Amino acid sequence: MQPVLTAAQMREVDRLTTEIYGIPSIVLMENAAHAVARVITEKLGGSVKGRSILILCGKGNNGGDGAALARLLVSDGGQVTVVLLGKVAATKGDARTNFDALREIETVTPPLRLLEATDLATFREALSCDRFNCIIDAMFGTGLDRPPEGLFRDAISEINATAATFGEPDRRPMIVSVDIPSGLFSDLSNTPEIFLEADTTVTFTAPKPANVLAPSSSFNGELIVADIGSPRELIDAQTSQLYLAEKADAANWLEATAFSAASYKNERGHSLIIAGSREFSGAAVLAGNSAMRSGVGLVTVVTPTSSKDATASRTLPEVMVRGVAETESGSVAEEAFDEIADILKKADSIAVGSGLSQNESTRKFVEKVVVNRSQPVVVDADALNLLSPFAERVGSPHVSKGSRETKGISFDANRPPAHAGGSDMLPAYDGGLILTPHEGEFARLRGERENNPDAAASLKKDRVAVVREFATKHNVILVLKGERVLIAAPDGRVVVNPTGNSGLGKAGNGDTLTGIIAGFTAQAAKMNIDIFKTVVAAVYVAGMAGDLCEKKYGKRVMTASDVRECLSDAFASLSAS
Repeated sequence: MQPVLTAAQMREVDRLTTEIYGIPSIVLMENAAHAVARVITEKLGGSVKGRSILILCGKGNNGGDGAALARLLVSDGGQVTVVLLGKVAATKGDARTNFDALREIETVTPPLRLLEATDLATFREALSCDRFNCIIDAMFGTGLDRPPEGLFRDAISEINATAATFGEPDRRPMIVSVDIPSGLFSDLSNTPEIFLEADTTVTFTAPKPANVLAPSSSFNGELIVADIGSPRELIDAQTSQLYLAEKADAANWLEATAFSAASYKNERGHSLIIAGSREFSGAAVLAGNSAMRSGVGLVTVVTPTSSKDATASRTLPEVMVRGVAETESGSVAEEAFDEIADILKKADSIAVGSGLSQNESTRKFVEKVVVNRSQPVVVDADALNLLSPFAERVGSPHVSKGSRETKGISFDANRPPAHAGGSDMLPAYDGGLILTPHEGEFARLRGERENNPDAAASLKKDRVAVVREFATKHNVILVLKGERVLIAAPDGRVVVNPTGNSGLGKAGNGDTLTGIIAGFTAQAAKMNIDIFKTVVAAVYVAGMAGDLCEKKYGKRVMTASDVRECLSDAFASLSAS
């Protein structure tokens, strides 16, 4: 997991890199330019020779990065036009050094032009003098704290309009932003009125909130985090509790749970899926099948007796299906808890909720599962609604049954605290409850109406703060679904998942995700692996399978079952990395 740093934290890392480790800021700027040059070269097919490149620069250090980049691209054979929105005389420090260097070589290097634009007419003239293969955005860095004005605002509008005029993707100039797309505010997830839309963003040292949080993350294009020389310990020393999940998190988890020569079903965990009802047997099928594909040793699906045959006929033959007592409406009844007491004790993880339906008897059943758990429990869909509002239904965590009255469920005081075990930086989680709501379910968990405009506004303003508060208050792992899934831990950490696409916003994908998380956590519980890291890996893998599925079928056609079948491709890709 990569720490996500604010603009102020990033400035502190840069300062300490120079003061403590003696790496001059001009060297960091040069390293940043080399990092962007490598990305552009790769994106343009391995060479910039003969390619026409426009670099838009501001007067600050971001513009200095652009000036240094221009020198590198020209030396590699690129035909480079640099447009400084302002005067070279107004630049300072390292940026001035690099602009002065450009001035010196401009006269002896014909492919290089340095233009000073102080009005829109001059800018438009520079923009129209060539058909560029690539446009580099180095106008604003992470320090922007107000909307662009004047020429900068006009320039961003012109670039967006220019990119939009090319109907064919192969004729459209590639837009690459340096550190962050100009116009976005580094520390905020919301999008301002005017900003540049990039195809690729190369950010330095660590991602910033606007690089990774929706909706602003959508306008970064592909995000590449480049190491420019700041020691890792300086990054880790910052007090960030926001992280970006990365491929290594999933790959390392797969390595930790790899099959050995002596592996057999009882060593790989038993996942219990309590799902389905008379009207919604498909949810149980999707959750059970995806759990089975996760690498777990055993999967048992518990479902109402009236839906047992419909479920068993469509699940993989390796999945065990058991029918239990049901209500008149065909959902799991409270009495079923005693029927499956043996499985509840033996299972290494439990998932409850997919297609379960809602009534009072089912609510009591779900509460009993939660109260008596001795393993990770994934709560999804109808079970979330049955436990809403969470503060009233579930009450305070870590309270002994009978020690004091609570409005709802009380928890076993013998459970270890949420911070037990693990490293100082990434402590372990005791593995109690894992909640997987979408935004509507989350509103109900918080005791608010789903369509409450105030609740929606607060969540939209700062999703990270809201999920962090809920997870820490209730001592749960919270997986908030939607664009850029957020995974919050009881200790305040929040991880942003970068995988997945809007094609996953179809019926059944929530059930598939629940099954994957249940399968992963069963393996982790059996092998004594950190549960929070396991959930992060499960969400990453599920999203990755969705991305591979999109490439194979397209968003319009892909289904939840297709995503499940693409798990094998995701595992193969991660194992090869």
